[in-house]
Amino acid sequence: MKFELTIPSDLSEISLKQYKKFLKIQESNEDSYFLQCKMIEIFCNLDAKSVRLLKLTDADRVVQILNKMFEAKPQLIRTFKLGNIEYGVIPNLDEISLGEYVDLDTYMGDWQNMQIAMNVLYRPIKERIGDKYLIKEYDVESKDILEEIPMDVVFGSIFFLYNLGIDLSKAMMDYLEDNQMDNLMEQQIFQENMDGIKASSLHSLKTMLDELKISLN
Repeated sequence: MKFELTIPSDLSEISLKQYKKFLKIQESNEDSYFLQCKMIEIFCNLDAKSVRLLKLTDADRVVQILNKMFEAKPQLIRTFKLGNIEYGVIPNLDEISLGEYVDLDTYMGDWQNMQIAMNVLYRPIKERIGDKYLIKEYDVESKDILEEIPMDVVFGSIFFLYNLGIDLSKAMMDYLEDNQMDNLMEQQIFQENMDGIKASSLHSLKTMLDELKISLN
């Protein structure tokens, strides 16, 4: 029996929906060979029967290629196309609204709801002039619209936000050192507030990157 096997060339050819499907299976199964079969089935869009007909050496090679893709250090993708719609990352995170921040902080560490976090970060571009663009307002009702978002975009944004969080934490420490506050109590309250905002988010992002074996350096 002959069939065509198409291996993704990079993470832009794997969707968040596919990745979530694999993670769901991985959570309830520890059999490595079963998981390898599912990896090929889901990411190469091959039916289960055809996967079982692959030579063992060929299957191992495909899994190695897929694993290598997931372990590569990602880069922030500023714009991408999904169908006929071009999406852009929020141009200025300093102007994020309270509602956007809450949804981003809530769902960024939750794979099964990652599309909601992506919907905060990436919106349809409504106007563009050169490299600059305007995006649509955040629409909480369209929370599942980005389930087909490419995984290079997802991983890139996770990596970017993790490093941004580290940079912000360092900036806060420098601020504390350069601007002596009136008393130790004031300094402690300020630092505790910043730690509370950043700690849980950074931990979630770091855990996700660790699981993906992505280098943080």
